[in-house]
Amino acid sequence: MFLMMAEVLRLCRVAAALPESGFWKFLCHHQSHVEWIGCSLHDLIQPSFSFMVGVALPFSIARRATKGQSRGLMTLHAFWRALVLILLGVFLRSTGSSQTYWTFEDTLTQIGLGYGFLFLLGFRPMRDQWTALALILAGYWAAFALYPVPTDFDYTRVGVSAGWLKDFGQTSFAAHWNKNSNLAWAFDTWFLNLFPRERPFEFNGGGYATLSFIPTLGTMILGLIAGGVIRSERPPLAKVNWLLITGVTGLVSGAVIGWLGLCPVVKRIWTPSWTLYSGGWCFLLLAGFYAIIDIIGFKFWAFPLIVIGMNSIAAYCIAHLFEAFVLKNLETHLGQNVFRILGDACEPFLHGAAVLLVLWLMLYWMYRRKIFLRI
Repeated sequence: MFLMMAEVLRLCRVAAALPESGFWKFLCHHQSHVEWIGCSLHDLIQPSFSFMVGVALPFSIARRATKGQSRGLMTLHAFWRALVLILLGVFLRSTGSSQTYWTFEDTLTQIGLGYGFLFLLGFRPMRDQWTALALILAGYWAAFALYPVPTDFDYTRVGVSAGWLKDFGQTSFAAHWNKNSNLAWAFDTWFLNLFPRERPFEFNGGGYATLSFIPTLGTMILGLIAGGVIRSERPPLAKVNWLLITGVTGLVSGAVIGWLGLCPVVKRIWTPSWTLYSGGWCFLLLAGFYAIIDIIGFKFWAFPLIVIGMNSIAAYCIAHLFEAFVLKNLETHLGQNVFRILGDACEPFLHGAAVLLVLWLMLYWMYRRKIFLRI
């Protein structure tokens, strides 16, 4: 969540102003989504968020059960939560639009679309959770593989340039996952046009798609499994070892599947290989944080992140709704020159850092007063 809020630092603008600096170029790369195949740190934000939803679920179920809440009432609440997440995602995407912008590739919406099924899996043994994951990934892969690759297709009509095709387009079996010519794109050209729109939906410029919620559910299931392991009676080091081994297995299997050409590792359409690859990173990150914070006890450094993480929905909304407001008012009341103290090139970074600080202070105020936005 911190990395999502830190987009306001606008590192790529600094990198563009300092083209000879490898340092800023490196930071820019990891604050940007890769064009198609591959992964940057920025690409791990949404998988990590989805993964942690799964990790938290076993603890949430146990807490509600302790309070005497029935499974039926918990299920009703879970599906209500799913609906609210979907609508909140649509609301945030519609900000600034002349009418409701019905789109379902937003992080919150994607989580909401799969959350109900994830909750039901929370009562099943780990074996069933692994089975569900395998069926979801295999079925989703097969659906794309069986969808015919279009021939004599005008990619420019769906926002895909000749340069993109040259650099990233696949001509072999992996072409089943090409941008805006795959199964998920075809589904959206039907589904999204069922809703009122300013103009008919033809394509998403980034290639994102509604059906990505299915493999995203796979990421949440991986988190659910990890949460079950953390909550189990295993010794702490055994938990870390399990997370490390599973993480490496996910990384390697996803990368190998992509390298073999069976399914490219693409975050934008959340391919099954991406679920495994990014899930592997999530397991490794969880293992590292669990070892450092819970086992070693070295936790004071994480306080700024805790302030954000304990109010993640509020942080998500604040970043979307207040960033531009704070950005403009800092410029109005402090002037632009104050952010040029390190030169014009670093002005976007310092301006963004000030915005990030203000947004964090808003969350800190909520944290101190125990105001937590929950669904």
